[in-house]
Amino acid sequence: MIPRYSRPQMAAIWTEENKFRIWLEIELLACEALAQLGWIPQHIPQLLRQTLRVRPERIAELEKTLRHDVLAFLSSLTEQLGPEGAYLHFGLTSSDVVDTALAVQLRHAGQLLLEDLEQLEAALLRRAQEFRHTLCVGRTHGVHAEPMSFGLKFLSWREECRRNRQRLLHALEEVSYGKLSGTIGIYTQLPPEVEAYVCERLGLRPEVIATQVIPRDRHAQFVLTLGLIAAMCERIALEIRHLHRTEVREAEEYFAPGQRGSSAMPHKRNPIHAERICGLARLVRSYGSVALENIPLWHERDISHSSTERVILPDATILTDYLLHLTTELVETLRVYPEHMARNLELTHGLVYSQSVLLALVRRGMHREDAYRAVQRAAMQSWESGEDFRTTLWQQPEIRAHFGSEAELQELFSAEHLLRNVDLLFARCGAA
Repeated sequence: MIPRYSRPQMAAIWTEENKFRIWLEIELLACEALAQLGWIPQHIPQLLRQTLRVRPERIAELEKTLRHDVLAFLSSLTEQLGPEGAYLHFGLTSSDVVDTALAVQLRHAGQLLLEDLEQLEAALLRRAQEFRHTLCVGRTHGVHAEPMSFGLKFLSWREECRRNRQRLLHALEEVSYGKLSGTIGIYTQLPPEVEAYVCERLGLRPEVIATQVIPRDRHAQFVLTLGLIAAMCERIALEIRHLHRTEVREAEEYFAPGQRGSSAMPHKRNPIHAERICGLARLVRSYGSVALENIPLWHERDISHSSTERVILPDATILTDYLLHLTTELVETLRVYPEHMARNLELTHGLVYSQSVLLALVRRGMHREDAYRAVQRAAMQSWESGEDFRTTLWQQPEIRAHFGSEAELQELFSAEHLLRNVDLLFARCGAA
């Protein structure tokens, strides 16, 4: 049994204290670069690194008056220094620090999400292999279609998980850019060497061309990728919710000892985790529209994007982390009932083999339109009367004329032939 969600690492990335630590590191690295270039005294970087400490409470107190978070941060640092404080933030603008730090936070968050995706992918593959040859009915429009392998559901989800992992890797590359190029992004006060030095040590690349901020299409791609991941989680959860329904009950969300499903009805075992996933996935996807709205800004920048990013970026990463953990738990602990699948497969009295009969008639020389009408006529009779489909088929003279015996028709009602390519599909997905 997977333990309940506990992921303090993700939340810690977005704490004010962690943000200020990254801001401080950027300031210190910039001083190191300036000292190497001979712009400031050589002893300053080490002195600052030994002296300066992040003081969140003091920053909050200063911000009440200054109403500017970066200035409050810088004031809290210069209070700890003497004249050497003049070298802090030398030639920088606020966004140099804020945007570069944000890239670091997103990289750290993205790495945790990659780990989550790997765990979900492994869980999906295990369940796919477990039910590789378990027969169930496939459904389209919620209506029985043809027999299939239950393991293929998990295999399909696993492939989507793999694609999302690749998407996230690419999105992380796109968002891993810093900038220390000044107030309008053209290095008016600092040379590009300072930016290159800081970015290299933070594991970032210098933004190719910035304004006062890093272009927000990078962040939008990251958030939209999280929306795709959330949609995958909902796809899995929604299917499980359908299979959990009383009249279907082919699979069921784990119900723990002592758990209760209703304040009024003691019998209830509800798919609460799956429903929670579906609800929260909507929230993650909604952040994508905000991220897109953040791309167009006035001239070289405004701050219309800033307030929303303080909400959507922590929320989207924390929620996606939670969704992936919850979905992995849902998959790992899912109770599966092959006997109910076998029962449901027979609910339509053989109608799920209608295509096999249709194509057999075509192979025997019957015109497709004629064959379709005859098979459909028999199928509709079976739907309405509840008679076995084999019986209603044999009652059609034009169908009987193409089979030597009723036993020959019966041979078409076999799921094994329909599943002959399941192993091929597993091999195609690298799961042979």
